[in-house]
Amino acid sequence: MADQKERRLLPVKLDTYKPLREVVFDAVREAIIDGVLRPGERLMESQLAEQLGVSRTPVREAIRKLELEGFVVMIPRKGAYVAGISLKDIADVFEVRAALEALATVLAAERITEEELEELERILVRKAEIIEQQEIELFIESDKKFHEILYRASRNQRLIQILTNLQDEVHRFRSVSLASPGRMRVALEEHRKVVEALADRDITRAEALAWEHIENAENSLMEAVRKKGDIS
Repeated sequence: MADQKERRLLPVKLDTYKPLREVVFDAVREAIIDGVLRPGERLMESQLAEQLGVSRTPVREAIRKLELEGFVVMIPRKGAYVAGISLKDIADVFEVRAALEALATVLAAERITEEELEELERILVRKAEIIEQQEIELFIESDKKFHEILYRASRNQRLIQILTNLQDEVHRFRSVSLASPGRMRVALEEHRKVVEALADRDITRAEALAWEHIENAENSLMEAVRKKGDIS
């Protein structure tokens, strides 16, 4: 577990056309998703502004927007805190994600290109290598890319956006789930079957496999966080 010094935010880079408030929002949101800012941790405007190298105004605006998205809670007379995630929250997210990911997989079976299928195959090979190295963070990164390509293949921009947001909500606990013995290898095999169904343009099988994968991911995560005791 990283100590407080290791968990500092890095100064934001201004080599982008985004407004400063959006750059700061993205930086703080990413820090929450990646676990740099942990559930229940107080968000001090002055401290965040110093670490990010900006004034307090864009930090304040970012915190307000993060509250609207559910990543931050405001407690009267106490301030802003990183929102926790309960087992009920996870169940709700996965209930929606399973249905929408199944839809994305159905659409991908109809619309995926040969180039995208090859991208998915390459990720499967990379995942197998990562499993041998037992590098959980690299596996999570590859897993995220896998789903990004799958979502993209649906050719439905609104669906892509919703699914990406849902992924972000549980990303903070992915390392806990994948640390379970054998889970990375099982996830790889589940993805391999999905790719085979996509390549065969088998819509029915692809949909069933998508449901199975998300349900297994939920069960693994639920079991892991109960054992770890980080959420209620």
